[in-house]
Amino acid sequence: QLQLVESGGGLVQPGGSLRLSCVASDIFFLDYYSITWFRQAPGKEREGVSCISSPGGGTNYADSVTGRFTISRNNANATVYLQMNSLKPEDTGIYYCAAALVCDLGSGEFDYWGQGTQVTVSS
Repeated sequence: QLQLVESGGGLVQPGGSLRLSCVASDIFFLDYYSITWFRQAPGKEREGVSCISSPGGGTNYADSVTGRFTISRNNANATVYLQMNSLKPEDTGIYYCAAALVCDLGSGEFDYWGQGTQVTVSS
């Protein structure tokens, strides 16, 4: 059974940075699947943050994170990263990675989900 595992969350002050990782249990996974990072804050709907397509590597970002977040991937170790800079309190939430056949920030169908990692931006 294929798994996605997120890591890298934590507590950071406003203006700080974090790098999230999403590791797939299958080394060839990223050859076929696009990965989207979602986040969900308490009492709010889930929001698509960024996605990276496969195999082309095209990227897409939500307006709220454009210019601050960067998504990238390393197919050799089946990992997708989300570099988050200039963090704001409103970036707080649980961050999930999910896999689909297309790069999608919306409510499309995703075949696999990770368990999430908590990001808290607070002074």
